Amino acid sequence: LVVLGSLAAILVALAISAWPALEKFGPAFFFTNVWNPVKSEFGGLAPIYGTLVTSLIALAIGVPVSFGIAIFLTEMCPPVLKRPLGTAVELLAAIPSIIYGMWGLFIFAPWFADHIQPGLTASLGKLPVVGALFQGAPSGIGLITAGIILSVMVIPFIASVIRDVFDVVPPVLK
Repeated sequence: LVVLGSLAAILVALAISAWPALEKFGPAFFFTNVWNPVKSEFGGLAPIYGTLVTSLIALAIGVPVSFGIAIFLTEMCPPVLKRPLGTAVELLAAIPSIIYGMWGLFIFAPWFADHIQPGLTASLGKLPVVGALFQGAPSGIGLITAGIILSVMVIPFIASVIRDVFDVVPPVLK
């Protein structure tokens, strides 16, 4: 009940804080892509779209990889390696997100632009729906790169939770 009450309090605080902006810009804020502080015109479509797409990419990559890590750690890993590898995965969750972001911007994005993105643009850029994710000049900075970096960030969390779930499942049900 405390968790649900805290969640409700957070939602109420967000609604109260967002009310002046929603009152001024209305529901069009969510469907407008204009961001012009000089004219006091603001729209949240681009950040909302970017958040949803990168989150979907991160989950599409992160969940299967995390399942693999959790299955390996609970079912196939030699007992001598189980504790050190489990601790290493959990330590990856302790890395601050700014470190992942800086690594992504300065190391992963240039490497991705040079080695991976040209091939993705040539092969997948012509597809109807998902092709938009792969089109354009290979700069290394975009939704697909952000989604991959975000997946690297969430894999330790998802793997730890799934591993804990697998640990409490009775052997008969496994």
